[in-house]
Amino acid sequence: MTKKTVLISVVVVVALAAVGIWYFVLRSDAPPPVSLDSAVESVTESTTTTEGSSGGETTTTAAEPSTAPSAGLDGDWAIDTTASFAGYRVKEELASIGFTEAVGRTSDLTGGLTIVGTNLTAVVVEVDMTTLQSDSSRRDGALGSRGLETSAFPTATFVLTEPIELGSLPAVGEAVSADAVGDLTLHGVTKTVTIPLDAQLVDDTTIVVVGSLEVAFADYGIESPTGFSVLDIEDPGTLELQIAFARG
Repeated sequence: MTKKTVLISVVVVVALAAVGIWYFVLRSDAPPPVSLDSAVESVTESTTTTEGSSGGETTTTAAEPSTAPSAGLDGDWAIDTTASFAGYRVKEELASIGFTEAVGRTSDLTGGLTIVGTNLTAVVVEVDMTTLQSDSSRRDGALGSRGLETSAFPTATFVLTEPIELGSLPAVGEAVSADAVGDLTLHGVTKTVTIPLDAQLVDDTTIVVVGSLEVAFADYGIESPTGFSVLDIEDPGTLELQIAFARG
């Protein structure tokens, strides 16, 4: 075997090993960005699964817009964690691999909202950052002491500071868009932000809300958690949320 043949063989083996590492270790299986359609589907699926848990086949159908609930929407609505989550979406540059998308989410949310007439008067959401999970346990563990530093800053919160005027009561199945102005506390830093939201009244007892917000790391004193395998983190990252609220 000539030196040239040996060299080619070594290059092929190294290339195959790199592909194997990417596929089995570093390949991103990031879920798609949040959307109202997928959120409503997941809420509906969780409801039908619960109702059909005693046996038998269940089906899921999308709600068609109908009339607004005759009893109105007044009252307190609590977070239903069954189909709710909050988390991050960032692009990482990995050594010898290139860019991949990292998504971490948690369903450990508490809080709720209050509606009076056609006004959404209060929203409080608290997120347990220590339970964020992505497709990499190594990444999740690193966030305890680097980047989000979840060991030192275990919770993130959003508190609405300006009421949201709906104008009129939405019909069941009707999509509504609004901007939520409030205080976002992340990594121990509180900033006033405006989060674009899409929402839908799924039925008389469930409201689903989705939203995303670009977050500049420097605004919250976050340093990119780079290391031997992670060369860079694209800034800004994105905060994502999907929350189902159930009537209290």
